[in-house]
Amino acid sequence: MFAITLHDRAELRPLEPWQAEEFLAHLDRARATVDPWIPWASRSTDLDSARATLQRYADLAARDAGRLYGIWLDGTLVGGVMFVAFDVAGGNCEIGCWAEPAGQGRGLVTRAAARLVDWAVRVRGIHRVEWHCRPENTASSNVARRLGMRLDGTLREQFHYQGVRHDTEIWSLLAPEWTGPR
Repeated sequence: MFAITLHDRAELRPLEPWQAEEFLAHLDRARATVDPWIPWASRSTDLDSARATLQRYADLAARDAGRLYGIWLDGTLVGGVMFVAFDVAGGNCEIGCWAEPAGQGRGLVTRAAARLVDWAVRVRGIHRVEWHCRPENTASSNVARRLGMRLDGTLREQFHYQGVRHDTEIWSLLAPEWTGPR
């Protein structure tokens, strides 16, 4: 297994099915802040459903169609980043993120997402990286801005959550625009 240092107390690592217990404990701490934004959070409520979420991403990784990574701060899982979608043939991917309160406000998500963008663009040849978020999720749109993404537009009432339809912002970055870490 690998770990990428994000700063002296934090690292980025793959998040896999064998870590379901730790993942569930993290989601229980994060649920109030994560559930409105990440669809699988509300479905990962016990050990079996948490394992199923991690297995779904393991299966995506095996097909080279998505991946899930955790962010650990002082040895505790506090958030993560993911390739929601990954299409090498089409040259497109979508990155997402989440963090519990202990992982917020430290730049961890931005650093981790930058690592994903860098790998997607420079190693895998992805041309277009997307970021989707609800307009009221300013923390998420601020990460997109810090990554150098541009707001392409808003899909009106595109996302259904708890009986209400919500807008979705689409942010993007094209490979020639990426100036992040090497």
